Amino acid sequence: MTDTTLPWWRGAAIYQIYPRSFADSNGDGIGDLRGITAHLPYVASLGVDAIWLSPFFKSPMRDFGYDVSDYCDVDPIFGTLDDFDALVAQAHRLGLRIVIDQVWAHTSDEHGWFVESRSSRDNAKADWYVWADPKPDGSPPNNWQSVFGGPAWTWDARRRQYYMHQFLREQPQLHLHRPDVQDSVFDIIRFWLDRGVDGFRIDAINHAMHDPRLRDNPPAPDDGTLRTRPFDFQIKKYSQSHPDIPLFLEKVRRLFDEYQDRFTVAEVGGSNSDMEMKAFTQGEDRLNTAYGFDFLYAPELTAEFLRTALVKWPCETGAGWPSWAFENHDAPRAVSRWAKGADPEAFCRMKMLLLACLRGNIFLYYGEELGLPQVDIAFEDLQDPEAIANWPLTLSRDGARTPMPWRSDAPYLGFSQARPWLPVGEAHRTLAVDVQEARPDSLLHWTRRVLALRNGSPALRVGAIDFLKTPRELLAFERVQGDERLLCVFNLSDMPVAWTPPGHWRPLLSTGRIDGWRFPASSALVAQH
Repeated sequence: MTDTTLPWWRGAAIYQIYPRSFADSNGDGIGDLRGITAHLPYVASLGVDAIWLSPFFKSPMRDFGYDVSDYCDVDPIFGTLDDFDALVAQAHRLGLRIVIDQVWAHTSDEHGWFVESRSSRDNAKADWYVWADPKPDGSPPNNWQSVFGGPAWTWDARRRQYYMHQFLREQPQLHLHRPDVQDSVFDIIRFWLDRGVDGFRIDAINHAMHDPRLRDNPPAPDDGTLRTRPFDFQIKKYSQSHPDIPLFLEKVRRLFDEYQDRFTVAEVGGSNSDMEMKAFTQGEDRLNTAYGFDFLYAPELTAEFLRTALVKWPCETGAGWPSWAFENHDAPRAVSRWAKGADPEAFCRMKMLLLACLRGNIFLYYGEELGLPQVDIAFEDLQDPEAIANWPLTLSRDGARTPMPWRSDAPYLGFSQARPWLPVGEAHRTLAVDVQEARPDSLLHWTRRVLALRNGSPALRVGAIDFLKTPRELLAFERVQGDERLLCVFNLSDMPVAWTPPGHWRPLLSTGRIDGWRFPASSALVAQH
């Protein structure tokens, strides 16, 4: 049973929904809030604790909602604030918490703040964004590069200055060092917490502050990795990861502490993500947890790789609480990256049990419970601005954002009555929800069993983790909480492996036709001492 003395989020399973692609209620080919609300019973049936909604705020959609033009309103393509309130109320009736995205590093260039800021050098919001004069030769103020390619500076003739943007030119950088900008962010936080939101996932938080002296970034040493963007050639010493970010997060935490049972998780990418995640979550006065990209872009899943990632978060007081995701809206579907010749369904069953056994919070991406593979999107159907700009070297994020397959016999797999904003995956037809609901042995039903095991086990949800010595193909660890002691074993290779653990164990749940202590490829076992 779950320990009710602990906060609800510790050890929680959180289901990420990409609103554009989950369910379309009005037939315009784009998912919306009412579509999500209609399918909340399905989400609740999985056994997750909360839903994370990717951005649904008012936006020109240059980066599909991560360019916000009004933080406190719903974009009409998704519905209204009343629709959002109805979604929250229904989720709470079903025992689900609601976590929403927040993007504080930048806004849309159509946000009222930026429209005012760019109008002159002496208006009330003139310094709410990062503006700088050109060098004497007219070139940008320094050598900083944007994530999506090209300089992190765009010239604006109104002010005769450059403004900074770490991503698209339509996403100008907020000057979050300024107290008045921070106060405006705090007003946004209160707006959503007062509406009953249970937590925030904070996007790109290590991009939120810059070096005010605008010093050049140093070059990055060549490590042999393919470089497709100027951004890849620099160490981001001055353009991101400013030491004042943790101090800002302490203010955020003090505000959150005015409310009960609220949750904060940061997204942290980059070469120093491990160090930054710990800095952003250390102690009791910063964020609750953070997740990085350990697994999201990993080309293969091995026991050694997993162990190396997991041991970074020791079971020590004050060491921080991790979160883990194998898939999300920015990364290719895991089965397409990792199965590589293995039986896809067997691999997905092993992977789902592995995720449920990890120490920390876990994130499931919509459709992961169905084993959806990546969809190959033709160039003419691409929507992702990064993929379009860098075609064909950047793998499109669109392939992991395709419509949720609800019904196998429907023209658009039950997502919409109209042509969807992205093509459906034809390989998803046989994996649709209705097909898997009808098969008791499906991955969908397996996911429910796996999450039920986690939810009923204090050891899996919040217990310590201790790794065991095994053959290199196996990952084995114990999870311990109080009197409960569980053994978790995973064969991540394509070969059978024999291994007998010390002690006496009674199997609780397994996949892959394990015979005694002989583990076939893509097999997994949880046993009780």
